[in-house]
Amino acid sequence: MILNRLSLIAASLVLVVVVFGLAGPRAALLVLVGIGFGLALEGLRFGFAGPWRVMITERDGRGLVAQLLAIGLTAAVAIPLLASAPGELIGAHAPIGLAMIAGAFVFGAAMQLVMGCGSGTLVNAGSGNLIGAVALVGFIAGSFLGTLHLDWWTGLGALPTLTIQGLAGTNGGLALTLVGLAAVAAFVIARSAPGKKMPPRRLWIAAILIALLAIGNLIVAGQPWGIVYGLGLWGAKIAQAVGMDLAANAFWSGPVHAERLEQSILTDYTSLTNVGLLFGAFLVMRWRAPVGEQVKRLKLESWAVILIAGLVLGYSARIAFGCNVGAFFSGISTGSLHGWVWFAAAFIGSGVGLKLRPVLLRPMTPPVGEGQPA
Repeated sequence: MILNRLSLIAASLVLVVVVFGLAGPRAALLVLVGIGFGLALEGLRFGFAGPWRVMITERDGRGLVAQLLAIGLTAAVAIPLLASAPGELIGAHAPIGLAMIAGAFVFGAAMQLVMGCGSGTLVNAGSGNLIGAVALVGFIAGSFLGTLHLDWWTGLGALPTLTIQGLAGTNGGLALTLVGLAAVAAFVIARSAPGKKMPPRRLWIAAILIALLAIGNLIVAGQPWGIVYGLGLWGAKIAQAVGMDLAANAFWSGPVHAERLEQSILTDYTSLTNVGLLFGAFLVMRWRAPVGEQVKRLKLESWAVILIAGLVLGYSARIAFGCNVGAFFSGISTGSLHGWVWFAAAFIGSGVGLKLRPVLLRPMTPPVGEGQPA
């Protein structure tokens, strides 16, 4: 056991040193931030899809309240930081549009089928959950496909990009954000069952750590924590490697995206934290004592549903301008109004997904346990 844990620490150091040598100190720091996200999410069982699921099905609001706390702590630092360095730091700001709302709704439904959102899919895959691994393959493909059609979707109509600080100023915007988060938290607590209202100490610690890591991500990368862009980039690189020409595509012909295609993924900040997150979840899984089988034995058609749901998850996240991390967490914490609309649409979609789950995912007999909710 001790030897195993020492080897895990050594592997982490090797990864960071290799990235430092290939891409420099900023890249190494972002891998470390990603590892931190993976350790906090998997090690302290802090997730997004799982808490939404239990809030809807069991009136257990503890996980959702912890999410709102983490967002509030991040916003308290991120919104003033953005105001102090407008040329150096950017927020997760996106327009509210028809495609964005529909994408968020579909994403909410699909994430309940695969037991994870964007970060949850990475965590589940990294920790050895086969459902997460299959869903991640679909998510990568879906995120890439979403980039091919994004121009068409955004053409359906959208408002200009709106931020709460743009409407109410930095101090007013921050105050409104914190009041809004507190109001949602109070509603969740009021609706929760007795004994399932306030987060346990584990989730308080996780919320604080996630907020600190998100702030660190913003400072080091100059942009908020995200998931979807990196996975779409991986899909684009695979497509390019097998001969697909992306030069004529509206998304990938853009100067920034075209540059990312030509360079190593170690130059893409979102990819770096994604890699770190995967590795952090793997570290937690290997650090713990061996556990039993992590997923149910599903019928073949159910595995096909998971793959398709993962593809839908990635596609809808791309047209919705983010997942629970990029749109909900980072959107709200950096003042984007689209984050609030995304939250409402995705939460409603989660309720639909939970009704579809027992119909579409049929376990073999007998079932053999289930993985961590993400």
